[in-house]
Amino acid sequence: MFEKEKLEIIKGGMKLDRYGLIALAGGNLSLRMPTGELLVTPSGMIYEDMVADDVIVMDREGKIIEGSRKPSSDTAAILYIFNHRPDVNAVIHTHQPYATAISLLEDTSEFRADLTTLGNACGGNVPISPYSSPGSEEMGIDTVNHLGEGHAVILAHHGVMTTGDSLKQALNAAVYLEECARAYLAARAVGPIRHLTDAQIRQTVEIYKFVGQGHGEIPKELLQRSGV
Repeated sequence: MFEKEKLEIIKGGMKLDRYGLIALAGGNLSLRMPTGELLVTPSGMIYEDMVADDVIVMDREGKIIEGSRKPSSDTAAILYIFNHRPDVNAVIHTHQPYATAISLLEDTSEFRADLTTLGNACGGNVPISPYSSPGSEEMGIDTVNHLGEGHAVILAHHGVMTTGDSLKQALNAAVYLEECARAYLAARAVGPIRHLTDAQIRQTVEIYKFVGQGHGEIPKELLQRSGV
């Protein structure tokens, strides 16, 4: 059941490793099927060692439909996100170091999208949620409460949750969030940060809606310099 999608999830997990967003068996990926079933990665398994049968199929209440493996320890949080955000079809959880490091900075409630890539991939500023213990439903509650119209939440002292209408969108959010966090921390180590305005951040978000195949040309008015 869902062989193609299971292999897509495993491939996505290996990409997380390739881009340095996880180590060994860290993090998890999950995907909602058009028919309502959820695919969830197993607990404590390295992605490159997985085969399709290792990915668990469950219903929205967490009842296992197919698979003999123990599902991710974060399943309660994953279920909460899917059950409270019907627009979300994919959830990725990582322990990516640079984005997580931002949550350790004092008096920081969000990672501001001062790099255009962050606005593009994550939908604007990325909120930082309060600390919640690993494996708790609170991880999902905090994600839903802070996500808004974006695609990423930094979990304080823990890691990152990204979401999307597809696994590709959630993966893009995770990868580019880490890229931007790394650049931000490098700049902050040298001196003060120069900020984009709120209008400029909104502009990057709107432009991204036209990026990629099948989305039409970017309207010229969106490409005008915004200094407001």
